[in-house]
Amino acid sequence: MGGHHSHAATATSSGDETGPFVADRRVVVILLAVLIPILVATGVALVVLWPHGTPPGTQTSTTAVAGDRVSGVVRSSSAKTCEGESSDRLPDGTIPSTATCASVVARIESGPDQGKDVTVNIPPQVYRAGISPGDRVDLTRFSPQDANEAAAIDDANPDALPNGNVYAWVDFSRGLPLTVLAVLFALLVIGVARLRGLAAIAGLAIAYLTIIKFMLPALRLGENAVAVAVVGSIAVMTLVLYLAHGISAKTTTALLGTIFGLVLSGAITAWAASTAHLNGLNTEDNYVVSQLTGGLDLSGIIVCGIIVAGLGVLNDVTITQASAIWEIHGHAPHLGVRALFSSGMRVGRDHLASTVYTIAFAYAGAALPTLILIDLYQQPWAQVLTSGQIAEEIVRTLVGSIGLILAIPVTTLIAALIVTAGRSRTKRQQNPHTEPVAPTYRLEQTTPSPVHHTEHAHTRRLL
Repeated sequence: MGGHHSHAATATSSGDETGPFVADRRVVVILLAVLIPILVATGVALVVLWPHGTPPGTQTSTTAVAGDRVSGVVRSSSAKTCEGESSDRLPDGTIPSTATCASVVARIESGPDQGKDVTVNIPPQVYRAGISPGDRVDLTRFSPQDANEAAAIDDANPDALPNGNVYAWVDFSRGLPLTVLAVLFALLVIGVARLRGLAAIAGLAIAYLTIIKFMLPALRLGENAVAVAVVGSIAVMTLVLYLAHGISAKTTTALLGTIFGLVLSGAITAWAASTAHLNGLNTEDNYVVSQLTGGLDLSGIIVCGIIVAGLGVLNDVTITQASAIWEIHGHAPHLGVRALFSSGMRVGRDHLASTVYTIAFAYAGAALPTLILIDLYQQPWAQVLTSGQIAEEIVRTLVGSIGLILAIPVTTLIAALIVTAGRSRTKRQQNPHTEPVAPTYRLEQTTPSPVHHTEHAHTRRLL
């Protein structure tokens, strides 16, 4: 009788695993040598351009609208036929003999007349669009001391209260729905992106704070609009990018591409605004701003607005291109600069095509009421496209697109140069019982035969 028992032991070797990208020291030095002077110059420009003193028109703007803002709730609404006025002018220029006059009865919810009902006339367009009991509205209260303002609106508000206070229509109160949407947006961003989402929300808050505290007052003081827009945008994007994406070579690459696009967009915008005479005097709001600020040059505001409007899309494109190059390099670390650039540009071209459509459709959607009005007047489209208000939107679209077009290859090239000059940190997985580079063996042990009790045969066969 004989028995044969076999036992197997396996040793496996592991290959190299590509770890996180680590920029070469010389790459870091070059990036810092380029970025630090830009950031220092931006900081100096912020100090120089920072608004000091009171911008013109501040006192006028705070007293231009007399009265106090109060809130109310609509209890009922009604409409009647009344005599047409100049504000009811038809598209052909004629004033209709009759028009619709609408009013609401609102319960005052704040101020000295809280709890009282007041009748307030509203624009007929608001009535036709829909206003229902329970809608929250904002009103302006004129006291008897505001003699001029009260006399101007007395006919429009026939039911002044016994104490002489007169109320005028302002608008619907949208605070609650906007707050709910903002909170929902923030929760979703943080819930999906977590810490990065929280950083993005913080960056957004910083961006709006910069616009309110730096850009607007500086423009009102008459500072150079291109300098204000570019310097403020660089400061904002530096904080936003590093907050949302961390301090890394990839983020720095996207920032450099964004700065390039900003400077280029600023130069093109200044040229286009001057050549096309974009003076900003195309809407009633612009005229009011010009009057309240003592004749402020609105062309600078147009220039700054065009640059800031393309900031978000420009940032989106540059960070996407940098991320694409890093991902391609991670999966194919053997690719050189030319191959990486070609692959990244294929992604960039697709992204560019969709982004240009996004910009164009966004502006077209915002300008729909204006386009409908133009269509009602039946003006030639060649004349329409060169009109001031439409020309501003066209310049906004074209300048934003040009900045994107040129920022994509620049960002892609910088990213390709950086990742190919860098190195990948590698580590080796090792089996604790074997040599790390040993080939795989199978060990077979043969038990002794009954005839040869003192002999042991061991065979090792290489698989």
